[in-house]
Amino acid sequence: MAADTARSPLAAVPPSAVDGAPSAAELARTYAERSGRDLDRLLFWTALSYWKPAIIIEGIFRRWRENPANGGPAPARSFPAPTRWRGSPSRHSKTNDKGATRMSATPTLSPQPAFDLDDDHRSFQEVCRTFVARECIPRVKAAEEAGTFPPELWPAMAAAGLLGLGHPEDYGGSGGGVLALTILSEELAHSSGGLAITPLVSSYMAGPHLARYGNEAQKERWLRPLLAGECVAAIAVTEPGAGSDVAGLAATATEVEGGYRLRGTKMFITNAGLADVIIVAAKTDPADGHRGITTFLVERDAAGMSLSPPLKKLGWHASDTREVVFDDCFVAADQILGEAGRGFHQIMEAFQVERISLAAMAVGLAQTALDDAVAHAKERRTFGVTLSKHQTIRHRLAAASAELEGARTLTYQAAARWDDGHPEAATTTAMAKLVAPQVASRVVDEALQVFGGYGFIEETPVAMHFRDARILRIGGGTDEVQLEIIAKRMGL
Repeated sequence: MAADTARSPLAAVPPSAVDGAPSAAELARTYAERSGRDLDRLLFWTALSYWKPAIIIEGIFRRWRENPANGGPAPARSFPAPTRWRGSPSRHSKTNDKGATRMSATPTLSPQPAFDLDDDHRSFQEVCRTFVARECIPRVKAAEEAGTFPPELWPAMAAAGLLGLGHPEDYGGSGGGVLALTILSEELAHSSGGLAITPLVSSYMAGPHLARYGNEAQKERWLRPLLAGECVAAIAVTEPGAGSDVAGLAATATEVEGGYRLRGTKMFITNAGLADVIIVAAKTDPADGHRGITTFLVERDAAGMSLSPPLKKLGWHASDTREVVFDDCFVAADQILGEAGRGFHQIMEAFQVERISLAAMAVGLAQTALDDAVAHAKERRTFGVTLSKHQTIRHRLAAASAELEGARTLTYQAAARWDDGHPEAATTTAMAKLVAPQVASRVVDEALQVFGGYGFIEETPVAMHFRDARILRIGGGTDEVQLEIIAKRMGL
């Protein structure tokens, strides 16, 4: 039924306070006439908001107009992206958020955006959850005590398609995107930090360098067996004097006949003792700053490369972490990964997905600790009732649950934006990497408090999760680095 604008209560709305702009009433009447819908009941409140800029009101109309319930178009659905932001990529314009995508997009609001998983991702989540419950969790205690990753999990993960997400199918990849990897990271962390980080580093922190920058021979030599669970990879960037400051690394690669000589020390290298190949960042032109960094493929037992014994860590006991020393280690020219002098850019690009994966790990381990605390609170009795009957306990658990859900949503949003090529993907990633590990630390601390003295002994998993959570605020870019990224995007 067409709107009767003459009798509309919006007719009495004063003109817009923005000079030269149409009033809210004029916009409402124009839209009503164009759409043939009576908007009086929906937009009567605009009479109270006539002084706001007309662009805000127009935005409200657009969102209402695009809602499928009001006759708008239905949202497109396709794997791997759930219903969320969708843009219109331009093939010629560059994004303002470097690293998010080489294309920019004109932001548009999809109808009723829901930051939740679609059916495909929920099914994949169940696959991961079942695998972790069956294959990983039963091995946690032995792996923590032995201080190493169970070798039988490599072929098992490969057979389940969990080592090849996002990698090219021509080399054994299994499809999916960053959101699928985020789900895998979260589910693996339900077991332990050590069991989660080991395959994530090999396939999703080192592996992408091979997939993106390796030549055909390098991909056949390393990527294919990596995705099949037949070899392990590590990446060596961090040094005793250079962590988040990648441009400040001191390791050098001096060109000699037939190749290069590597000199320098790498620190805190995950998988170093397991790796068949290590991707090493070194300066081929020290005078050129970050533009002089190149990455190399160094094989296990290469002459001139030595490893320390496993480092004794606060957490992640099941992961292998070592110091790696290069003393005139020769690498042939064909062991350069990508282009000489482009190593810094390659590392920075890979950092983005690494940070989302670590944020997802934080969510996963915190959820497990919270679930354990809730179960304990329902059973443990004090003063004649269960802990859950004490308001102070259940409110603290409720607050932890709310915080954790916010961190999960932000992490999923970051992953979904990478899959969509959203221009703010890198900023959202920094936010997720900042927030999720901080939330995890608080949630696990609350969980341990609910357990009381039992949370302080190693027989309860919450003690392990408490230890494993802390590194997530450091590895992959510290809290301070993420804050700096966010601040710069704010123009500060």
